[in-house]
Amino acid sequence: MGSSPNGNDSANKRKSRVPFERRVMRFVALLVVPGLLISGILIWLKPWALESKLLLIGIELLLCLVIGAALHDHIIRPIQTLANVVGALREEDYSFRARLAVPNDALGELSMEVNALADLLAQHRTGAIEASALLQRVVEEVDIPIFAFDPGGKLRLVNSAGEKLVQQPSGKVIGMTAADLDLQGTLTCENETLVQLHFNNNARWFIRRSSFRQQGVPHTLVVLSDVSRALREEERRAWQRLIRVLGHELNNSLAPIKSIAGSLNARLSATSLDNDQREDFERGLGIIENRAASLNRFLQAYRQLAQMPPPVLQQCSIANLVKRVAALETRAEVTVIPGPDIILIADPDQLEQMLINLLRNAAEAVLESSGSEHNSNGSKTSSAEPQILLAWGGTEENAVLTIEDTGPGLMNPSNVFVPFYTTKPHGSGIGLVLSRQIAEAHGGSLELSNRDGQRGCAVKVTLPIQSPSRQATI
Repeated sequence: MGSSPNGNDSANKRKSRVPFERRVMRFVALLVVPGLLISGILIWLKPWALESKLLLIGIELLLCLVIGAALHDHIIRPIQTLANVVGALREEDYSFRARLAVPNDALGELSMEVNALADLLAQHRTGAIEASALLQRVVEEVDIPIFAFDPGGKLRLVNSAGEKLVQQPSGKVIGMTAADLDLQGTLTCENETLVQLHFNNNARWFIRRSSFRQQGVPHTLVVLSDVSRALREEERRAWQRLIRVLGHELNNSLAPIKSIAGSLNARLSATSLDNDQREDFERGLGIIENRAASLNRFLQAYRQLAQMPPPVLQQCSIANLVKRVAALETRAEVTVIPGPDIILIADPDQLEQMLINLLRNAAEAVLESSGSEHNSNGSKTSSAEPQILLAWGGTEENAVLTIEDTGPGLMNPSNVFVPFYTTKPHGSGIGLVLSRQIAEAHGGSLELSNRDGQRGCAVKVTLPIQSPSRQATI
């Protein structure tokens, strides 16, 4: 369809519209020219000399030009000033103000309104900058990872906790996709659900997603909350309640069973039975008594897990602690790599028990591996690599202990901290759980993984060096 002729005419009129300054000059000319013509005619009709007539007409023309220029300047300059102020406001420069802002004056009131608008916009901008700075500070100080992705899945915002999670600075990860950062699951999973992200500790994270717009473009805000420790604490409470109930009920049955089995075994000597029958009864009652005692010891071990006391905090040296524990393990060679002299505010007895459990597991893994590495002649193969390597280091905030062994490694890493789970014939399944419970009771963490590129297992224990709350406790 063609355009309307009237529409074209109006567009042409707008394009050919005379500028405001020229229109002002035309109206000034229309105001002045009739008076000049009349006064010129009247002067010319006077019986004066020609020179006088021309001089008077010239003076009138000069005065008209001066008054016209002053009128033009008085009308155009304030409007140009207001235009400059509005342009500065559009460029977010709020330092310009309009002149002649006086009341009871049309142009002055317009200038006052423009200045008031500039002050209001300046206040809003200052408030927005302060709010943005406060929000940025809060986001940086929050100890939970926060990410913002654009519609293409590219990262546009990350805080310091997020940098720590992905182990890369923000300048490097901004612009990378969620898939490159192994965070694609946070965008595809259901909101407010638990996911497991495969970073250092394979922790479980609670995902919260929301949307916001930046410059009109929709973004996705992802907030991660590490709930692994809270879930483990809840699981631990459930196991403790279960252990207390089962321990109470089983102890009520095991004690009389063991007592009755012992009494019956003692009364066998007074019965008239042949030797074979006596041996069968004695063996059967002995098995009942031994299994009851074994089951009682089994329950007592689990009760130790359920009734671990809180740590008694005091100063202790990692070097002395490691030296004492390493000397206790004699079944396998323990190579200690000395580190810095770090003083912890911790419970040395509990830390010692934790390291004993970890070294015992490492020694048993090494012995298991050594037993399966005999050659065809029955002699054991030798290796120059240390069987157990114990080292420690630290930062300004944390001390890190590492234990590496040359055993077979972890067959099922996801079950190593499950209570009652064990792959050892005579294991109780509480050593690693108890060790992690001790580490977390001190505000630290315990991580197990297979060694990279080598056979064996690596244990990493992270403990805070000190904290104000602990100092106050001591």
